[in-house]
Amino acid sequence: MRRVRTDKILFALIGILVIGGVLVFTSAALGLLARGATHISSVAFNHIVLGIGVGLLALFVASRIDYRTWRRFAPHLFVAALLVTAAVFIPGLGFEHGGGRRWINVAGLTFQPSEALKIGAILMAAAYFSGMRERIGDFRYGLGGLLAILVAPVILLISQPDLGTLGVIVISVLAVYFAAGAPWRDILLVIAGGVLALVLLATLRPYVLDRLSVFLNPSLAPQAEGYQIRQSLIAIGSGGFFGRGFGQGVQKFTYLPEPMGDSIFAVAAEEFGFLGGVALIGLFLGLALRGFSIAAEAPDPFGGLLAIGISTYLASEAFINIGAMLGIAPLTGIPLTFISQGASAMLISLGSAGILLAISRRARR
Repeated sequence: MRRVRTDKILFALIGILVIGGVLVFTSAALGLLARGATHISSVAFNHIVLGIGVGLLALFVASRIDYRTWRRFAPHLFVAALLVTAAVFIPGLGFEHGGGRRWINVAGLTFQPSEALKIGAILMAAAYFSGMRERIGDFRYGLGGLLAILVAPVILLISQPDLGTLGVIVISVLAVYFAAGAPWRDILLVIAGGVLALVLLATLRPYVLDRLSVFLNPSLAPQAEGYQIRQSLIAIGSGGFFGRGFGQGVQKFTYLPEPMGDSIFAVAAEEFGFLGGVALIGLFLGLALRGFSIAAEAPDPFGGLLAIGISTYLASEAFINIGAMLGIAPLTGIPLTFISQGASAMLISLGSAGILLAISRRARR
């Protein structure tokens, strides 16, 4: 019987990102503490204990489960994720914060259910398209199946609204669809439909147009919509080549919005400089490439497509966040994978990484 081994390179990349993320998170937390924030202890507990602690347990358990088991339960998990995401609209259970109704509160613990929808949608897409590869050129089974998977997440996440999470789900599911052998005709139709959908959203949702305008012209409204990107660029630029040093960043103390959240890359770049920022980007690039390598060596189509979806999810989330802080992508509010504050995001990210490790244990070498 062949001895199964976890991919050591992938495990090392995840470990470095998590450990490095704890250091950056700790430094960013000092910024809010200096501002007089009183909720730091609860935030740190949720992130480190519930996010990283329970997340590492989820990673270990998921890495030991035969990944083929997920195929059988993919539809059930997808529907469950949709129902829990819809639960944010139940009065007394879901609550609104920062202009979005995205969280539920159970016994004093908050959770963002749309994070679970990310892996739920990927599992569903991998299960469906691995069984439909022979018919993927047929509109009914190919493009029709793609739309059937995406329609419910689109409706729920636009209603919240949570366009950042929706973007990650769409990108990840599309990656699975393309990898399954989607014809170029359908790929071009999807791209055209995506552009039209973005234009429609910008027309119906003024804040989307504001973010796109700031992206195209970063100097626009420097004290309003453009404030975060302006302060982020100042933080990144002031880090220079080698950085100010760990814990020595300035912007996190007064100016940088959400230093533990979606602005945390700016904190890292200010303290570790250009070299640190490039190293962080390199780690995420290495994570994506290693995941795609595992997908190529997977013993069956489901494993390959699932590895593609998870790798795309973890890496695209990081690159969208970093791109927004550098001004080369619109602001979305999504977290920096394995690093930003958020127990829900950390738990699901680590659990998903565990599934990727499980696929590597069965990979052909």
